[in-house]
Amino acid sequence: MRTDDALAQGRNAVTNDPTPVVFVVDDDVSVRESLELLIDFAKWRPRLFESARAFLDQPQAPVPSCLVLDINLPDLNGLDLQNMIATERPDLPIIFLTGYGDVPLTVRAMKAGAMEFLTKPFDDEVLLRAIADALDHSRAALVREDGLRSLRSAHATLTPREHEVLGMVVAGRLNKLIASDLGISEITVKAHRGKVMRKMKARSVADLVKMSALLGLR
Repeated sequence: MRTDDALAQGRNAVTNDPTPVVFVVDDDVSVRESLELLIDFAKWRPRLFESARAFLDQPQAPVPSCLVLDINLPDLNGLDLQNMIATERPDLPIIFLTGYGDVPLTVRAMKAGAMEFLTKPFDDEVLLRAIADALDHSRAALVREDGLRSLRSAHATLTPREHEVLGMVVAGRLNKLIASDLGISEITVKAHRGKVMRKMKARSVADLVKMSALLGLR
């Protein structure tokens, strides 16, 4: 399967997904209510939580999503939650909200991968743009993951011998050298190579090289 084809399949799957989800974690009920109205107005689906623990208890959304996160929370603070998400949900973009213009916290959050850091009271338009950008980021990540799933499925159909031939082809070895290494005829190598190309839906050796890189193959 060509890398472009895999991405196209992922893009179609994401396009058909339900409405994007915007998670909000803030212990201030007035902020949560305000954000719920704003997110509804933008035609996204809000999911509201008053604590980091409550958010962590929820399953990951299989749709484009992002997290609007207060940095000061009563149980687990926003930076701690960000660190946990980096391990468990690395593709979930985070937009931080804070009532304190704390520069060191901002630097820590941005270095850890936060997409935006806004100070309360925030401008609605600025926040909506930040959420839209975060959802675009999430959508692209889902496309990549769906494409990788397709590649992994195709790769799993290869026989042990086809795995060997694939590895040697992407390493740049000629058919006759592969035949010598494996103790088979060059015609047999060509047959295995053709099956690899068909199963992976690759149009060229360059496609196979890109696929192998995406799959982390050596």
